Amino acid sequence: MTNMTKSTSAWFQCGPVSDHVELKMFCFPYAGGTALVFKKWSDYLPSAVQVIPVELPGRGPRLQEPPFVGMPALIDELSEAIGQLLDKPFVFFGHSMGAIIAFEMARALRRRYSCEPQSLFVAGRRAPQVPNSDPFTYHLPKDEFIKELIELDGTPKEVIENEELMEMMIPMLRADFQLVQTYEYTVAPPLRCPITAYGGLQDSHVPRDVLSPWEEMTTSKFALHMLTGDHFFIRSSQDQLLRSLARELHQVIVYSRADHA
Repeated sequence: MTNMTKSTSAWFQCGPVSDHVELKMFCFPYAGGTALVFKKWSDYLPSAVQVIPVELPGRGPRLQEPPFVGMPALIDELSEAIGQLLDKPFVFFGHSMGAIIAFEMARALRRRYSCEPQSLFVAGRRAPQVPNSDPFTYHLPKDEFIKELIELDGTPKEVIENEELMEMMIPMLRADFQLVQTYEYTVAPPLRCPITAYGGLQDSHVPRDVLSPWEEMTTSKFALHMLTGDHFFIRSSQDQLLRSLARELHQVIVYSRADHA
């Protein structure tokens, strides 16, 4: 693997790399999430896949760094940092906030490096061109903001009830919410890579009808899979999700081998 600079290694939690890695899978977390969300994923995916969780500023080992509140600045810095890791075929996976980051990263790499992922996997996020009429919540007073977190059911109850921990997390959560809620889609040609979208059957925030328009974002194949669970089906239906991803990634590896034969 290419040696990483200090600035690059802060973003990407690569871990040990085996010699038979054929495909890199960069994973982008949901709002409030850290690289730990994807810690065990490599245990369930093909051994030729290197899972690379992305650690955003303002959380985990980067807790002391200010989090991003605007998508363009994040994408600009992240797309520069990822450059030296694009030495092998790669795919992107993102859930919720991470899905839109993954999508914008794919477009940024097309502009900056004239390359795209082999495939884009998006989960729990409406297609970028679908308008959002929901009111902004990132600037709500603390009590109302916490009510919003409870309604989304993404923050563990023991965390919500830990006042000291919440005091530490709220600035990062507000920043992530601002990043997502102020995101503005700009029209550009669709991607050439296949897109696979995942949704939760009980997710009232992101139903099927706002996931299916992801098909418009690619000139290649599109697939939509609905799994059991609410917005955080990537936890409740993780086994089902990872089985599906394993099949998809196996196909990506097969096609990649054929391209390089």
